[in-house]
Amino acid sequence: MKLYSLLLAAAVALTSYTSGAETPTYSDPFKMMEVLADNTFSRIAQDQSKITANPEVLRDIVNEELVPYIDSRYAALRVIGNSADLRQTPREDLLAFVDAFQNYMVATYAGVFTQYRDQKVMIEPGRINDNQKIISIKTRVIDPGKPDINIEFKLRRGKDSENWLVFDMVAEGISLLDSKRAELGNLIRQQGLNSVTALLLEKAKAPITKAEEK
Repeated sequence: MKLYSLLLAAAVALTSYTSGAETPTYSDPFKMMEVLADNTFSRIAQDQSKITANPEVLRDIVNEELVPYIDSRYAALRVIGNSADLRQTPREDLLAFVDAFQNYMVATYAGVFTQYRDQKVMIEPGRINDNQKIISIKTRVIDPGKPDINIEFKLRRGKDSENWLVFDMVAEGISLLDSKRAELGNLIRQQGLNSVTALLLEKAKAPITKAEEK
């Protein structure tokens, strides 16, 4: 997956630890995506001097700007899939994996954001109906002098909720969620859920560095 595709992945599969009253919510998923992209990239641009001095600042930006609008719990359980019997897995083990998965993705996205160079993100308009629970939103990453990159975001509306959360993205035909499910699912089957949880937590602790250095 190209670097700039990964850049957009920062808007994808994070957390259902949604915010409290201080975090705005959106019943219009297209508006949510516009605000999410604008707030995130604007803050990264404004904080470039801080980021240059300390790339760990990007963790805070990802956690504060992205995490409240991404459904990590749903994404993490999709990653586990059939690799473990969810009915037989203790709840605390599942929650520990969700937390580790979120931290791992935050670190991954923060590293990708070190490559941000003022690319433009265009959200294509669309419509939804009251019966839809899962939708796709198409976007384009515009980088002057390079071909546009088409990215499709997957969002879901929670049960008994009007608000939408992002749970996956498809870039150049590759689903981030499917790729993580293939990668981590095999490890879960081989080593067990708790072992993979510990592995993700360890990876998440690594210092934020430029993507090409990882």
